[in-house]
Amino acid sequence: MLLTKDWLLASWDMGRRIWGGGSTDDQASPTTRRGASKMVSASVPIRSLAAQHRERIAAHLLSLSPEDRYLRFGYPASDAQVRRYVDTIDFDRDEVIGIFNRRLELIAMAHVAYAAHEEFKSCAEFGVSVLSKARGRGYGAQLFDHAVMLARSRDVKMMFIHALSENTAMLKIARNAGATVHRDGSESEAYLELPPASFDTHVSKLVAVQFGEMDYQFKKQAKQFWNLLGGLQEIRQGVRDGRHQAAE
Repeated sequence: MLLTKDWLLASWDMGRRIWGGGSTDDQASPTTRRGASKMVSASVPIRSLAAQHRERIAAHLLSLSPEDRYLRFGYPASDAQVRRYVDTIDFDRDEVIGIFNRRLELIAMAHVAYAAHEEFKSCAEFGVSVLSKARGRGYGAQLFDHAVMLARSRDVKMMFIHALSENTAMLKIARNAGATVHRDGSESEAYLELPPASFDTHVSKLVAVQFGEMDYQFKKQAKQFWNLLGGLQEIRQGVRDGRHQAAE
């Protein structure tokens, strides 16, 4: 766990890196990806998602290959089943977090589902998916670390992960975090006991959430600028073409 001061320094440093280069670029080199997997949770901006992001979430999940859908949901989910899942996410109760690239494409996301019943309110379940082009950068592990921080701030004591036994990437994330994994044939259950939230946990959450929001707004403005510039260039080219035709 980083101290609050270290969180602030990490956020500032990574803000400079991302705004100067962008660690969520799809074209990152293998070396960059290997290095990214070793960074702390603050190294990649993670944004909280809400009901207005349902279409982006659906687009992300629908773009998963049949095999990846099978690993994410535990069954070969059809398009209709994926959309039904997205439509039933309770954003008032649960936490949905994601990582966007420069084009504002949701390249990785996680769903932290909190128990609906009061007697199980100290428990939560974690599920994650990462687009194939964005793998190898440690995004799944960073989303898990972020999810743990959010869960601790809500007094959750136990984080569960239900996955197919063949989903080695997900189970590796759980084991590396210190979770206990029980295998039962084709399915595995992992659980991680969470320590009580400290003052630093709450401050870290505020810093991480703000960092993710700032990064998203920056990318949004940059995308709008380049779209506007592209439109102006098209208009300029159209004027030039018209001028040449008139001259002929």
